[in-house]
Amino acid sequence: MANTYTQILYHIVFSTKDRATVLREARREDFFRYVWGIHQQLHCHLYRINAMDDHVHILTSLHPSLALADYMRELKTGTSRWIKEEGIFPAFDGWQDGYGAFTVSAGEQDAVIRYIKDQQIHHQQTDYLAEYRRMLSAARIKYDDKYLA
Repeated sequence: MANTYTQILYHIVFSTKDRATVLREARREDFFRYVWGIHQQLHCHLYRINAMDDHVHILTSLHPSLALADYMRELKTGTSRWIKEEGIFPAFDGWQDGYGAFTVSAGEQDAVIRYIKDQQIHHQQTDYLAEYRRMLSAARIKYDDKYLA
């Protein structure tokens, strides 16, 4: 795609099915490396990834030819298959339907990287649903609580 220039950063958040607490810390680094490999295959740039037991945060930019929905399908399908084949999170039953994707300005990039990096500290004070509601509200996204549970 010659002469195509983009600067669209996405802060993406998604949860395990039923928000099950299965993404155990002992194997997260393996999971992160696998996600990095998916990004390489899709020609995307992974700026930062982190996870808690029940959800994942990613800061990424997508290749200009790749739609966000296609990226999420590839990411969730690929990781779900790999997790089950490798057995790295034995109780993993899949990802929750949907996701949150929030654009980030270049000026906010470093702050979002720090935020993602510091998830373990952040979640000592707030849970996933409170965090997700705050992100949706800050982005002025209308949502129905029944779809968050």
